[in-house]
Amino acid sequence: MASRGWAEIDTNFPTMQQRVADELGRRIVAGGWQPGAPLPVEDALASEIGVSRGVLREAVKSLVAKGMLRVRPRTGTRVLPPDHWNHLDPDVLRWKQAGDAAALLRDTGELRRIVEPEAARLAAERAGPDDVRALRDALAAMESAAASPARGGYVEADIAFHRALLDAGGNRLLGSLGRAVEIALRHSFDISTQTPGAVEASLPGHRAVVRAVEARDPDAAAAAVLGIIEAARQEIARSPGMPGETGRRLTNTPPPPTT
Repeated sequence: MASRGWAEIDTNFPTMQQRVADELGRRIVAGGWQPGAPLPVEDALASEIGVSRGVLREAVKSLVAKGMLRVRPRTGTRVLPPDHWNHLDPDVLRWKQAGDAAALLRDTGELRRIVEPEAARLAAERAGPDDVRALRDALAAMESAAASPARGGYVEADIAFHRALLDAGGNRLLGSLGRAVEIALRHSFDISTQTPGAVEASLPGHRAVVRAVEARDPDAAAAAVLGIIEAARQEIARSPGMPGETGRRLTNTPPPPTT
């Protein structure tokens, strides 16, 4: 495939190996090399990108660890199907965000609907004083950011709230999941909060979650979280930050008829 050119490779990484891994990862996610296809031979690819073979090898190793590439004697380095990728890896999430925002938003919404209501139930059953305090602190930060003209820090506070909710259930796997998908959550919140009125509309639902957790009411906590997730889905579909086709894909709305 044609190179984007060395000058276009993202340089916001501390090492050359990370820069090259980012370039290769983006190409794979974008479909530059199809599943099963071999990468160009090492000398040719290193020359194309403008790095040494040693740097390229280290970059390839990192993508092997993410489940994106397989290296075999005689058959070379081949791209693995997306089913093999570690889709919770922060780099893979970032590349998917750049390559197919609609798919990432859909997957994030579905994951949230599966996980967060039950996590809220656990939080209502198990949360201790420190957990409730973390939820209240995050909610206060959301309210403060919503009241400011620029609304700076709102998305960060929203992410902190949902991470605190996952932590409050006392299940370490849920807490780790929240940290793993933070990039996907940030992407979702960045888009949904661009919809006019979305920030103000989201606060009552978050307050309801806190009240339910404090009241030890698992059903109310789950219902409040599900309401937040459904509202976010609708806000994303209407967001000016998303192209029309993406919004239709998220809501299963057919395209307008042609005339």
